[in-house]
Amino acid sequence: MTSNRFAVAVHIMTLLDVSEGERMTSELIAGSVNTNPVVIRRIIGMLSKAGLVTTNAGVAGAVITRATDQITLLDIYHAVTSPMQDELFAIHEKPNPNCGVGRNIQTSLERAFNEAQQAMENKLAQITLAEIAGDVAEKIGNE
Repeated sequence: MTSNRFAVAVHIMTLLDVSEGERMTSELIAGSVNTNPVVIRRIIGMLSKAGLVTTNAGVAGAVITRATDQITLLDIYHAVTSPMQDELFAIHEKPNPNCGVGRNIQTSLERAFNEAQQAMENKLAQITLAEIAGDVAEKIGNE
């Protein structure tokens, strides 16, 4: 199962965008996410490695590297997940091979789960960070 890293990464990217160029420290971001700054730094490192943000040694904060309408949720998802470790659905490893269902369930589930994963990724590819940030900014304006 995938962890909450994806949601936290989208939160970070949205906060960076909504903050309008202000350099946000990991402590400030952690306050918004309500987590430890170490978690934020780890995820920012993943986003940086994927080329979505840039950081400078000795300078607090991260900066989004390209226009938010050019960053999809799929880009962010891929930045913080590992295909082998963060499957959307996990299949139990040792069903009973002496049972007809146990012997065959994994291949049936793999196909169904792969199709579900692909459908999710297709949807994430259609949603930009600009859309999420715009939605959040509108809600902030309505508070």
